[in-house]
Amino acid sequence: MLQFYKMTGAGNDFVMIDNRDLSLSEVLTHDYIAALCDRRFGIGADGLIAVEPATGSGDVRMRYYNSDGGEAEMCGNGARCFTAFVDFLTDGKLRDMHFETMAGLVRGTVNDDDSVTVQLTTPKDLKLNVLPGDDVVPAPVHFLNTGVPHAVAYLEDIDSIDIRKMGAHLRYHPAFAPAGTNANFATVLSPQHLKLRTYERGVEDETLACGTGMTATALLHAVLTDAPSPISLDVAGGDTLSVGFKRVGETGFSDVTLTGPALMVFRGELPLRVALGCLV
Repeated sequence: MLQFYKMTGAGNDFVMIDNRDLSLSEVLTHDYIAALCDRRFGIGADGLIAVEPATGSGDVRMRYYNSDGGEAEMCGNGARCFTAFVDFLTDGKLRDMHFETMAGLVRGTVNDDDSVTVQLTTPKDLKLNVLPGDDVVPAPVHFLNTGVPHAVAYLEDIDSIDIRKMGAHLRYHPAFAPAGTNANFATVLSPQHLKLRTYERGVEDETLACGTGMTATALLHAVLTDAPSPISLDVAGGDTLSVGFKRVGETGFSDVTLTGPALMVFRGELPLRVALGCLV
């Protein structure tokens, strides 16, 4: 049987798998992961995260897959859930850890109030005004890679936007080819408080939260407005998270952190080679 856990980080939800002995590596195929993440015929999730043994200097390794089954470099909320999951698997012996990702080494900490803080890899490739705004996205579009690529536009009102249309427009825009990008739309509530909606690459739809998207949005806001750390962000799932940072020059950052909730929702099991009727 496949033992799994379901976790949520501010509404960004994940299937969590313990693969520290690597016994599930052959089972966790592209199609099987997509079947598990399917919201009608599977468990349902924005992605799947597996805990594996470290191959380098980390305590453990995080493998992250989007709901379409494709592996991605990193996920901020996934990293927070991963931190809480490893803490659970080790009976609290690893409340402060370093784990390996495709984007680099990440530090995760379970705080005394059970919130989780991850110190993310150094952001890169910051570009302001990549796109000037058009009929679909009526505002300048900026870019920052916070482990994965993110385009960000700041609008006066994000409640009534057609996020699927606007998100897909940026996700597949030639300016971000060939890898594509995630797309974030934010409104400024106050100098240190933003509201955010995110369209995620690989999910191909809006998600209730995106940790690397929050981080990119907060850091670009700091560059554009000189807002100080920390910056709070309200996300579609209803939670408020915090992005901390230190400025390095005009457009650089260090010590970038993301803090918020990471909750275990339920646990279960499935026949190892059957995903709710879909043979793999």
